Amino acid sequence: MELLAETPDADLQSEVDGRSASLERDFARERTTLLFSGEHDDRSAILTISAGAGGTEATDWADMLLRMYLRWAERHRYATEIIDQQEGEQAGLKSVTVEVGGRRAYGWLRAERGVHRLVRISPFDSQKRRQTTFALVEILPEVDDDIEIELDWDQIRVDTYRSQGAGGQHVNKTDSAVRLTHLPTGIVVQSQNERSQTQNKENATKVLKARLLERALEEKEAELRALKGEHVEAGWGNQIRSYVLHPYQMVKDLRTGHETGNTTAVLDGDLDAFMQAELERLATGGEWRGGDSEGDAA
Repeated sequence: MELLAETPDADLQSEVDGRSASLERDFARERTTLLFSGEHDDRSAILTISAGAGGTEATDWADMLLRMYLRWAERHRYATEIIDQQEGEQAGLKSVTVEVGGRRAYGWLRAERGVHRLVRISPFDSQKRRQTTFALVEILPEVDDDIEIELDWDQIRVDTYRSQGAGGQHVNKTDSAVRLTHLPTGIVVQSQNERSQTQNKENATKVLKARLLERALEEKEAELRALKGEHVEAGWGNQIRSYVLHPYQMVKDLRTGHETGNTTAVLDGDLDAFMQAELERLATGGEWRGGDSEGDAA
């Protein structure tokens, strides 16, 4: 750069530009690597979406979020498999659990855990009023065989029942669905999308292990927070992101302040900028930015 300042030269300018671009790529790669330093960040993920209060509007929002995350996974070439889903009474989904397989799937998706809020003109409201609804997104790291999570089957109640919803000749005719209840903790998981009871039990067991792992991690984090004297609020009031489709177009993350007016792209799976911003906030210990007065008023 000093040589260029003294004597402009096209060949030297080209070399500087090439080296600068290479340094920028290396820096971005190393910086991103630092965001995935967690113990389980390299693992696959188990994603659960649950509709909040609001009837059909809420179940439709949960279905929209499922589509958004499936599109995001497709962009990253992650394999996805729906383990369990509960359909809404009229439309959408009450809840759905998806396995997202691939390196760093959990590392990316952990930025999405929390309550997601939608503001729009409801297609289910004959008076075309603006509605606000919520859905909860939970992210678990998939437990591999090399992680020791001991299950005491004497403390687990196994219930079988007939699958609900659309299906072929086998579904709805046999007790192939499985529900596992971990009695000491009260954790309940279920699987009903496979044709055989054995496969459903294997899937439910995988989710149960993941939830027990999450519980152990939360207890460990709670101990650290107690030592630090930090106060952490939890609950449905802590929405992390607002998706406003009316009276204007805006998706805004309340933790980082990152926002975009291209709501169509976001709902089509363009989430990397939001995830990156949140992972950087977590890595640097940043505080919530907050401040969505229009969404709060809605």
